Amino acid sequence: MNVREALATFRGHRVPRFRIIQHRSWWFLLSGTVIALSILGLAVRGLNLSIDFKGGSQIVFEDRKGASVDEVRSILAAPPYDLGDSEVQLVGGNQISIRTKSLTVLTASERTKLIDALARAGGVSASGVSVKVVGPTWGGEISRKAIQGLIIVLLAITLYITFRFEWKMAIGAIVAMIHDVVITAGVYALVGREVTPAPVIAILTILGFSLYDTVVIYDKIKENTESPAMLARDSYAGVVNTSMNQVLMRSVNTSLVVVLPILSLLLFGGDTLKDFAFAMLVGTISGAYSSIFVVSPILTLLKEREPRYAQIRARAAAREATGRPLRAVPRQRALEVGDENGGEPEVVPSAVGAAAATRATASRATSRGGSSGRSRSKSKKRPSGKKKRR
Repeated sequence: MNVREALATFRGHRVPRFRIIQHRSWWFLLSGTVIALSILGLAVRGLNLSIDFKGGSQIVFEDRKGASVDEVRSILAAPPYDLGDSEVQLVGGNQISIRTKSLTVLTASERTKLIDALARAGGVSASGVSVKVVGPTWGGEISRKAIQGLIIVLLAITLYITFRFEWKMAIGAIVAMIHDVVITAGVYALVGREVTPAPVIAILTILGFSLYDTVVIYDKIKENTESPAMLARDSYAGVVNTSMNQVLMRSVNTSLVVVLPILSLLLFGGDTLKDFAFAMLVGTISGAYSSIFVVSPILTLLKEREPRYAQIRARAAAREATGRPLRAVPRQRALEVGDENGGEPEVVPSAVGAAAATRATASRATSRGGSSGRSRSKSKKRPSGKKKRR
């Protein structure tokens, strides 16, 4: 494919011809490798949970002297406090919010010295520094609600796709969604990024985007696989591959349109939105990949185990072994061949079919021409014979 053809394909002027289903082992290997790394990261490093999930302390005070975030972090990181991993944010332009682990690890005198140092940095009195203890209850409630929502979403999606399409398509969609959630959580564990409630919300948003793309692909696959003409020319895997190529650029363009604003949030959205944008970016990329390279290959594996499609695949493989291209036969001929083969139409190689059709046409023309010529000669000879007798 040259540059012009690639541009035409990207713009939607040309249908691409990628062998997506035929190379499904590549996609399964890639997904399996990423999932294995994600599970390893979750098992070894674990998630870096914020104080919303594991509890801690929140310190808020007014910044009257214009102290920078780095200056506040240096105070927290100094011994004997050793709180350098605290989350420091400038809120509203004149307030500093600190989220750190519980101050109970410090002695009473150390806590007093820390509060005094922060008060001097902000230009306020020690009484102007607010210290609140944040328990893990709220984070645990969010996690519990998120898990409940995830289970309800999976059940609802299973019922919808089973009713709208079939249960084998529902299996592919569920596998893809689990694929996206595991990879997103694994990337968070591998990079060590702090998990706040925002990524949890982002994961549920990712599932909706992944489902949208999957339903669009399933709709095209159902439309093409219900066409007897397409199944007569190719196997089920071939028809699915054709369907994927027809909707491939739509899926890619939709994903790009979603990724661009997410990138802007990640780069310029601030600390609060960056957590949400990072989870959305990872999930969107994973969802676009799974809807194209995971859903349809899984569906193909399940469907080609059915006797009907297994026979079609065996016939297609036998014809490919001859090295001859396939051609759809005329409808009447297809019905006749189908009657001979137990009601299923068969596709004949194009060279053989063309030659057979040519010979059949020639023989019919010859037989018609010979019979009409003989009849005309007989009709001409009879009058002449009668004249001779007279």
